[in-house]
Amino acid sequence: MSSRYFRINARLPLEPSRSALLEQLLARAGACSPVSDWRADAFRVIAPADTTPPAVAPACLFAQTGPVDGTWVCLATPVHYVAEMADVRLSGDGILSLSAADAAQLAADFNRVWNDSGIRLAAGRSGHLFCIFDRTLDVATRDPEQILDRHIEAYLPVGPDAPRLRRLMSELEMWLFERNEKSGRAGVGLPRISGLWLWGGGAALHSLPRVRGWAAGDEMYFEALSHPPSDLSSNSPGDTSVGGVIVAAAAPGSAEWDDIESRWLKPAAAQLRAGRLSRLDISAGERCFSVTRQAARRFWRRSRPWWEFFA
Repeated sequence: MSSRYFRINARLPLEPSRSALLEQLLARAGACSPVSDWRADAFRVIAPADTTPPAVAPACLFAQTGPVDGTWVCLATPVHYVAEMADVRLSGDGILSLSAADAAQLAADFNRVWNDSGIRLAAGRSGHLFCIFDRTLDVATRDPEQILDRHIEAYLPVGPDAPRLRRLMSELEMWLFERNEKSGRAGVGLPRISGLWLWGGGAALHSLPRVRGWAAGDEMYFEALSHPPSDLSSNSPGDTSVGGVIVAAAAPGSAEWDDIESRWLKPAAAQLRAGRLSRLDISAGERCFSVTRQAARRFWRRSRPWWEFFA
Protein backbone atom coordinates (compact mmCIF):
# COMPACT_ATOMS: atom_id res chain seq x y z
CA MET A 1 0.00 0.00 0.00
CA SER A 2 1.07 3.57 -0.62
CA SER A 3 1.20 6.53 1.75
CA ARG A 4 0.53 10.26 1.68
CA TYR A 5 2.75 13.10 2.83
CA PHE A 6 0.74 16.19 3.72
CA ARG A 7 2.86 19.27 4.26
CA ILE A 8 1.49 22.49 5.79
CA ASN A 9 3.71 25.24 4.42
CA ALA A 10 1.94 28.28 5.85
CA ARG A 11 2.96 30.60 8.66
CA LEU A 12 0.97 30.52 11.89
CA PRO A 13 -1.55 33.42 11.79
CA LEU A 14 -1.71 35.87 14.65
CA GLU A 15 -5.17 34.51 15.47
CA PRO A 16 -5.24 30.91 14.19
CA SER A 17 -8.51 29.06 13.65
CA ARG A 18 -9.29 25.53 14.72
CA SER A 19 -9.50 22.68 12.19
CA ALA A 20 -11.49 19.68 13.44
CA LEU A 21 -10.33 16.99 11.00
CA LEU A 22 -6.67 17.97 11.15
CA GLU A 23 -6.75 18.07 14.96
CA GLN A 24 -8.46 14.67 15.13
CA LEU A 25 -5.76 13.12 12.95
CA LEU A 26 -2.94 14.73 14.91
CA ALA A 27 -4.44 13.61 18.22
CA ARG A 28 -4.49 10.00 17.01
CA ALA A 29 -1.00 10.06 15.50
CA GLY A 30 2.05 8.44 17.01
CA ALA A 31 4.94 10.38 18.49
CA CYS A 32 6.26 13.15 16.29
CA SER A 33 9.53 12.86 14.39
CA PRO A 34 11.97 15.74 13.97
CA VAL A 35 12.21 17.06 10.42
CA SER A 36 15.47 18.57 9.21
CA ASP A 37 14.61 18.41 5.50
CA TRP A 38 10.91 17.92 4.84
CA ARG A 39 11.38 17.80 1.07
CA ALA A 40 13.73 14.83 1.33
CA ASP A 41 11.23 13.06 3.62
CA ALA A 42 8.37 13.73 1.22
CA PHE A 43 10.45 12.68 -1.80
CA ARG A 44 10.80 9.17 -0.36
CA VAL A 45 7.00 8.78 -0.52
CA ILE A 46 6.92 9.17 -4.31
CA ALA A 47 10.31 7.80 -5.39
CA PRO A 48 11.91 4.35 -5.54
CA ALA A 49 13.82 3.45 -2.38
CA ASP A 50 17.23 3.69 -4.07
CA THR A 51 16.66 7.15 -5.57
CA THR A 52 18.56 10.06 -4.06
CA PRO A 53 16.52 13.27 -3.84
CA PRO A 54 18.07 16.03 -5.95
CA ALA A 55 18.89 19.35 -4.34
CA VAL A 56 16.16 21.97 -4.55
CA ALA A 57 17.85 24.54 -6.80
CA PRO A 58 19.20 22.22 -9.52
CA ALA A 59 15.86 20.40 -9.80
CA CYS A 60 13.86 23.63 -10.06
CA LEU A 61 16.27 25.20 -12.54
CA PHE A 62 16.33 22.13 -14.78
CA ALA A 63 12.52 21.97 -14.84
CA GLN A 64 12.33 25.62 -15.90
CA THR A 65 15.24 25.91 -18.33
CA GLY A 66 16.65 22.46 -19.04
CA PRO A 67 20.41 21.74 -18.79
CA VAL A 68 22.62 24.74 -18.04
CA ASP A 69 26.27 25.54 -18.59
CA GLY A 70 27.50 25.44 -15.01
CA THR A 71 28.68 23.16 -12.22
CA TRP A 72 26.80 24.12 -9.05
CA VAL A 73 23.47 25.88 -8.62
CA CYS A 74 21.68 27.52 -5.70
CA LEU A 75 18.52 29.54 -5.36
CA ALA A 76 18.87 33.31 -4.90
CA THR A 77 15.68 34.33 -3.11
CA PRO A 78 14.99 38.08 -2.79
CA VAL A 79 14.55 38.98 0.89
CA HIS A 80 13.88 42.01 3.07
CA TYR A 81 15.96 42.38 6.24
CA VAL A 82 15.26 44.45 9.31
CA ALA A 83 18.38 46.00 10.89
CA GLU A 84 18.28 45.90 14.69
CA MET A 85 20.62 47.15 17.40
CA ALA A 86 23.01 44.17 17.38
CA ASP A 87 21.77 41.89 14.62
CA VAL A 88 19.85 41.57 11.38
CA ARG A 89 16.48 39.86 11.21
CA LEU A 90 14.62 38.43 8.23
CA SER A 91 11.26 40.16 8.30
CA GLY A 92 8.22 38.01 9.01
CA ASP A 93 7.01 38.74 5.48
CA GLY A 94 10.53 39.16 4.15
CA ILE A 95 10.52 36.55 1.37
CA LEU A 96 9.77 38.61 -1.72
CA SER A 97 8.32 37.60 -5.08
CA LEU A 98 9.39 39.03 -8.42
CA SER A 99 7.63 38.99 -11.76
CA ALA A 100 9.39 37.10 -14.52
CA ALA A 101 10.30 40.43 -16.16
CA ASP A 102 11.72 41.94 -12.95
CA ALA A 103 13.69 38.78 -12.22
CA ALA A 104 15.15 38.81 -15.75
CA GLN A 105 16.18 42.46 -15.37
CA LEU A 106 17.80 41.81 -12.00
CA ALA A 107 19.71 38.85 -13.45
CA ALA A 108 20.89 40.94 -16.41
CA ASP A 109 22.13 43.70 -14.08
CA PHE A 110 23.94 41.16 -11.89
CA ASN A 111 25.64 39.54 -14.86
CA ARG A 112 26.95 42.89 -16.08
CA VAL A 113 28.50 43.64 -12.67
CA TRP A 114 29.84 40.13 -12.03
CA ASN A 115 31.03 39.52 -15.59
CA ASP A 116 33.90 36.97 -15.82
CA SER A 117 33.63 36.15 -12.09
CA GLY A 118 32.67 32.51 -12.56
CA ILE A 119 29.21 33.31 -11.19
CA ARG A 120 26.03 34.26 -13.03
CA LEU A 121 22.39 34.77 -12.20
CA ALA A 122 19.61 33.13 -14.18
CA ALA A 123 15.91 33.92 -14.02
CA GLY A 124 13.39 31.10 -14.33
CA ARG A 125 10.08 31.62 -16.06
CA SER A 126 8.36 31.63 -12.66
CA GLY A 127 10.32 34.67 -11.44
CA HIS A 128 12.70 32.62 -9.29
CA LEU A 129 16.40 33.46 -9.42
CA PHE A 130 19.24 30.93 -9.58
CA CYS A 131 22.93 31.54 -8.93
CA ILE A 132 25.13 29.35 -11.15
CA PHE A 133 28.80 28.73 -10.27
CA ASP A 134 31.60 27.39 -12.42
CA ARG A 135 32.82 25.08 -9.64
CA THR A 136 31.31 22.91 -6.94
CA LEU A 137 30.84 24.40 -3.48
CA ASP A 138 31.00 22.34 -0.28
CA VAL A 139 28.49 24.23 1.82
CA ALA A 140 25.26 23.72 3.78
CA THR A 141 22.49 26.31 3.58
CA ARG A 142 19.05 26.91 5.10
CA ASP A 143 15.65 27.44 3.53
CA PRO A 144 14.59 31.07 4.19
CA GLU A 145 11.14 29.82 5.21
CA GLN A 146 12.83 28.48 8.37
CA ILE A 147 14.25 31.89 9.23
CA LEU A 148 11.24 34.19 8.96
CA ASP A 149 11.20 36.70 11.82
CA ARG A 150 14.52 35.35 13.15
CA HIS A 151 18.03 36.75 13.34
CA ILE A 152 19.95 35.50 10.32
CA GLU A 153 23.43 35.03 11.83
CA ALA A 154 22.79 31.48 13.08
CA TYR A 155 21.37 30.44 9.70
CA LEU A 156 24.06 31.68 7.33
CA PRO A 157 25.91 29.11 5.16
CA VAL A 158 28.37 26.77 6.88
CA GLY A 159 31.05 24.44 5.57
CA PRO A 160 34.44 24.68 3.84
CA ASP A 161 33.16 27.00 1.09
CA ALA A 162 30.83 29.01 3.32
CA PRO A 163 33.15 32.07 3.40
CA ARG A 164 32.80 32.46 -0.36
CA LEU A 165 29.02 32.25 -0.23
CA ARG A 166 28.77 34.57 2.78
CA ARG A 167 31.05 37.10 1.08
CA LEU A 168 28.89 37.00 -2.03
CA MET A 169 25.74 37.53 0.04
CA SER A 170 27.35 40.59 1.67
CA GLU A 171 28.40 41.97 -1.73
CA LEU A 172 24.86 41.44 -2.98
CA GLU A 173 23.49 43.49 -0.11
CA MET A 174 25.74 46.44 -1.02
CA TRP A 175 24.93 46.12 -4.73
CA LEU A 176 21.20 45.95 -4.05
CA PHE A 177 21.37 48.94 -1.71
CA GLU A 178 22.68 51.04 -4.59
CA ARG A 179 20.28 49.47 -7.07
CA ASN A 180 17.26 50.03 -4.83
CA GLU A 181 17.82 53.78 -5.09
CA LYS A 182 17.00 53.49 -8.80
CA SER A 183 14.44 50.69 -8.80
CA GLY A 184 11.46 52.70 -7.58
CA ARG A 185 10.03 49.83 -5.50
CA ALA A 186 9.55 52.06 -2.45
CA GLY A 187 7.65 54.57 -4.57
CA VAL A 188 4.96 52.00 -5.35
CA GLY A 189 4.77 50.64 -1.79
CA LEU A 190 6.92 47.53 -2.33
CA PRO A 191 9.47 46.48 0.32
CA ARG A 192 13.10 47.07 -0.50
CA ILE A 193 15.12 44.06 -1.66
CA SER A 194 17.81 43.90 1.03
CA GLY A 195 19.63 40.85 -0.28
CA LEU A 196 19.50 37.54 -2.09
CA TRP A 197 19.36 34.54 0.23
CA LEU A 198 21.48 31.75 -1.30
CA TRP A 199 20.25 28.24 -0.50
CA GLY A 200 19.21 24.82 -1.80
CA GLY A 201 22.47 24.29 -3.69
CA GLY A 202 23.74 21.22 -5.48
CA ALA A 203 25.35 19.94 -8.64
CA ALA A 204 23.71 21.06 -11.88
CA LEU A 205 21.44 18.36 -13.34
CA HIS A 206 21.23 16.87 -16.81
CA SER A 207 17.98 15.06 -16.02
CA LEU A 208 15.35 14.79 -13.30
CA PRO A 209 14.90 11.56 -11.35
CA ARG A 210 11.98 9.38 -12.35
CA VAL A 211 9.41 9.01 -9.61
CA ARG A 212 6.45 6.67 -9.21
CA GLY A 213 4.09 8.86 -7.23
CA TRP A 214 2.40 12.20 -7.71
CA ALA A 215 2.56 15.66 -6.20
CA ALA A 216 -0.01 18.42 -5.79
CA GLY A 217 -0.18 21.86 -4.25
CA ASP A 218 1.93 24.97 -4.37
CA GLU A 219 5.64 24.18 -3.98
CA MET A 220 8.28 24.68 -6.66
CA TYR A 221 10.38 21.61 -5.83
CA PHE A 222 7.55 19.14 -6.33
CA GLU A 223 6.28 21.11 -9.29
CA ALA A 224 9.73 20.48 -10.79
CA LEU A 225 9.50 16.75 -10.12
CA SER A 226 6.09 16.71 -11.82
CA HIS A 227 7.70 18.16 -14.93
CA PRO A 228 8.10 15.74 -17.89
CA PRO A 229 9.77 13.33 -18.39
CA SER A 230 9.03 12.23 -14.81
CA ASP A 231 6.77 9.18 -14.82
CA LEU A 232 4.02 10.55 -12.59
CA SER A 233 0.57 9.14 -12.11
CA SER A 234 -2.36 11.57 -12.29
CA ASN A 235 -2.54 13.62 -9.10
CA SER A 236 -5.86 12.22 -8.01
CA PRO A 237 -6.78 11.86 -4.33
CA GLY A 238 -8.45 8.57 -5.24
CA ASP A 239 -5.29 7.01 -6.68
CA THR A 240 -3.84 4.86 -3.90
CA SER A 241 -1.65 2.70 -6.14
CA VAL A 242 1.27 5.09 -5.68
CA GLY A 243 2.43 7.58 -3.05
CA GLY A 244 1.41 11.21 -3.08
CA VAL A 245 2.74 14.50 -1.72
CA ILE A 246 0.41 17.43 -1.04
CA VAL A 247 1.81 20.83 -0.09
CA ALA A 248 -0.70 23.24 1.45
CA ALA A 249 0.20 26.92 1.37
CA ALA A 250 -2.91 27.96 3.35
CA ALA A 251 -3.16 28.00 7.13
CA PRO A 252 -5.53 25.41 8.64
CA GLY A 253 -8.90 26.89 9.44
CA SER A 254 -8.63 29.65 6.84
CA ALA A 255 -11.06 30.11 3.96
CA GLU A 256 -8.50 28.71 1.52
CA TRP A 257 -8.01 25.68 3.77
CA ASP A 258 -11.57 24.43 3.19
CA ASP A 259 -10.81 23.53 -0.42
CA ILE A 260 -7.50 21.87 0.49
CA GLU A 261 -9.17 19.80 3.20
CA SER A 262 -12.04 18.63 0.99
CA ARG A 263 -9.80 17.84 -1.99
CA TRP A 264 -6.91 16.16 -0.20
CA LEU A 265 -7.15 15.62 3.54
CA LYS A 266 -10.67 14.15 3.77
CA PRO A 267 -10.08 11.56 1.01
CA ALA A 268 -6.75 10.56 2.57
CA ALA A 269 -8.36 10.12 6.00
CA ALA A 270 -11.13 7.98 4.48
CA GLN A 271 -8.63 5.85 2.54
CA LEU A 272 -6.59 5.37 5.70
CA ARG A 273 -9.62 4.13 7.67
CA ALA A 274 -10.56 1.81 4.79
CA GLY A 275 -7.09 0.27 4.73
CA ARG A 276 -6.25 1.61 1.26
CA LEU A 277 -3.37 3.71 2.60
CA SER A 278 -0.65 2.47 4.91
CA ARG A 279 0.21 5.84 6.45
CA LEU A 280 -0.60 9.53 6.42
CA ASP A 281 2.26 11.85 7.37
CA ILE A 282 1.34 15.37 8.48
CA SER A 283 4.26 17.77 8.54
CA ALA A 284 4.74 21.43 9.46
CA GLY A 285 7.74 23.40 10.64
CA GLU A 286 10.32 20.96 11.95
CA ARG A 287 7.91 18.21 13.05
CA CYS A 288 6.10 15.35 11.38
CA PHE A 289 3.29 13.16 12.75
CA SER A 290 2.42 9.78 11.22
CA VAL A 291 -1.08 8.32 11.37
CA THR A 292 -1.62 4.63 10.56
CA ARG A 293 -4.90 2.75 10.11
CA GLN A 294 -4.59 1.37 13.64
CA ALA A 295 -3.80 4.80 15.07
CA ALA A 296 -6.81 6.33 13.30
CA ARG A 297 -9.03 4.19 15.56
CA ARG A 298 -7.82 5.89 18.75
CA PHE A 299 -11.14 7.70 19.14
CA TRP A 300 -10.59 8.25 22.87
CA ARG A 301 -7.72 10.68 22.31
CA ARG A 302 -8.89 14.24 22.80
CA SER A 303 -8.18 16.87 20.17
CA ARG A 304 -6.45 20.13 20.92
CA PRO A 305 -5.55 23.15 18.77
CA TRP A 306 -3.49 22.01 15.78
CA TRP A 307 -0.80 24.65 16.29
CA GLU A 308 0.08 23.21 19.70
CA PHE A 309 1.33 20.05 17.99
CA PHE A 310 3.89 22.04 16.01
CA ALA A 311 4.96 24.51 18.70
